[in-house]
Amino acid sequence: MTVDGFKLLAEAHDYLLTAVRGVPADAWGAPTPCNEWSARQVFNHARLDQQALTMQITGVTPAGDPFTPVDELEGDAAAALEAVCAAAMSAWESGREAESVPTPMGPMPAATGASAAALDAALHAWDIAVATGQDLPLSDSLAEGLDGIAGFLVPFVRDNFGKFGAAVPAAEDAGPAAKLLAFSGRDPRWTPPTS
Repeated sequence: MTVDGFKLLAEAHDYLLTAVRGVPADAWGAPTPCNEWSARQVFNHARLDQQALTMQITGVTPAGDPFTPVDELEGDAAAALEAVCAAAMSAWESGREAESVPTPMGPMPAATGASAAALDAALHAWDIAVATGQDLPLSDSLAEGLDGIAGFLVPFVRDNFGKFGAAVPAAEDAGPAAKLLAFSGRDPRWTPPTS
């Protein structure tokens, strides 16, 4: 299957923006599948990751550490994310014709880097959606497109940064989205804890 990283990134950004726009005002503090992080922190992590993944292209350092995201929001979250996504897409597009661009994972074609950014955005869109009670599943078609980059990126991040939980077993009849979530250390059937 031929994968267009730029198209994947646009779809993943749309998914993340939809999830962020759908968060009820009183749900930003909700627990998420990312242990010990609230929906606010996952949002801040996802936003900063999009910047961190392109900082070697743009020369712009994120305004915080993606791995220690703050548990607060400043201003309009969706508007801030829209600007970040647009800048990230522009950065990846700027390297479309180059043999490779610099990334935190080493030099790679811009389309591959865009796929990595898409994986991050899509997983965290799902995290935010399920944490805040939205019926907004990760689509099987997007998950299928992300499968190849996940095979590289998830182990790379696990081994080098200690992030992503260990893979969890997926049901035998699991579809591509459930398998991707399980591979990334997420329980596809995760629901918020009841109080």
